[in-house]
Amino acid sequence: MRHIERHRSHRIGWLRAAVLGANDGIVSTASLVLGVAAAGASSSSIMVAGVAGLVAGAMSMAAGEYVSVSSQSDTERADLERERQELLADPEHEQEELATIYVDRGLDAELASSVATQLMRHDALGAHARDELGIFESSTARPMQAALASAGTFATGAALPLLVVLSFPANQLKWAVAGSSLLFLALLGSLAARAGGASVLTAAVRVTFWGALAMALTAGVGALFGVVA
Repeated sequence: MRHIERHRSHRIGWLRAAVLGANDGIVSTASLVLGVAAAGASSSSIMVAGVAGLVAGAMSMAAGEYVSVSSQSDTERADLERERQELLADPEHEQEELATIYVDRGLDAELASSVATQLMRHDALGAHARDELGIFESSTARPMQAALASAGTFATGAALPLLVVLSFPANQLKWAVAGSSLLFLALLGSLAARAGGASVLTAAVRVTFWGALAMALTAGVGALFGVVA
């Protein structure tokens, strides 16, 4: 029978990295721009700071995601290799272990044993990866995918406040950057929620609130400590 149900769990890996990257790009760059603007910098100085923040942030996101997800991938590979050795050394015990898992999930002993036998015959390592280790294809760690998604979406998010900097004079930058960035964040939260099947309003409010707080604090620091000649 053809499977027609639509699920979104396969999007978890790339969606998390993409949303995190875009959100950080908007928030960090807009906050940086507001902090420098509040210190009295010229438009050219604000632009230089923003571009530097975009490049540094994108590389930081890529490196951080790659290292983090690589560690997860290493752990998964180590667990799978250990399970492969156990299957070779004592397949009968591993089959009993699998059957016990199914009994704990609600199957009767006879059916659980039959299911375990058939799954072991079809793909023993895959069955243990899913049901014993909790490793699924949809959530398998992919370091390079996460790194590229984070860097790309960070740069995209960071470019939005910089476009506003190019479009407004210095005396209007603070309000223009703050207002447009909050709008961008609300749209990002809404799009991410729709892609993941979550509440659009909740996601939009969540990212907008934290973005506003970050920008307000950074602008306050710039106004308090920065006086640019």
